[in-house]
Amino acid sequence: MPTREGRYDLIDTVRGIAIISMVIFHFCYDVFMVYGRDPSWYGTTVVHVWQQSICWTFILVSGFVWQWGRSGNVRRGIMLNVWGLVISGVTVLIMPAQAVWFGILNCIGCAVLLMIALEPALKRIPAVVGMLVSFALFVVFKDVQLGYLGVPGVFRLELPDWLYDCRVLTPFGFPFPGFRSSDYFPILPWLFLYICGYFLNRLVMAIRPLQSVARHGLAPLSTVGRYSIWIYLIHQPVCMLICMLVFGYV
Repeated sequence: MPTREGRYDLIDTVRGIAIISMVIFHFCYDVFMVYGRDPSWYGTTVVHVWQQSICWTFILVSGFVWQWGRSGNVRRGIMLNVWGLVISGVTVLIMPAQAVWFGILNCIGCAVLLMIALEPALKRIPAVVGMLVSFALFVVFKDVQLGYLGVPGVFRLELPDWLYDCRVLTPFGFPFPGFRSSDYFPILPWLFLYICGYFLNRLVMAIRPLQSVARHGLAPLSTVGRYSIWIYLIHQPVCMLICMLVFGYV
């Protein structure tokens, strides 16, 4: 993000709303799914939309601010991946049934690093065109992990089985048979949404009234948003501790 004097507080506010929503969502998940109070909860349409709104927001905002952190993006990408691996290790040891493999931190960490290589080409593309094309690709690749590309009701392209038989391709969106993860965000399709956020930044920065709007946020929420990574890292242990105090051990 820019310096304090020129900071775009609306971005922090949006991130603050998303992190609060995520904490509430994961607490509900722990109660209803991990502790089995209502196993059907996760399969409802409302919960799916809620979950998607959180991850879409985080990935879009992360792509939006990428160029503001240009000088530290290598370190940031590596650290996000390290924290993602830590979360994988902890969940495997403590809650193997809810183990996280290639979760959202690994997804964003890889996107941060991939953008370093992609930006020389992306910056040649007009912002509006890039935003529309990247979002269209996100929609087309949205169900790649299910074995096909397409747009519901428009077209469907089945992908070859060998893509899903190669385990090393799982982080790219081609999970092998039997793969399970409680928080799986592969590079495809989510890299396209990240790139969409990058182009959205360029569009907003090119329109002065939008820049002015982006400088105004809600102080409590923007403060929360600036510490979103640390809240993300500690919130699940806190949620589980509360559940253990209320319901006992799983």
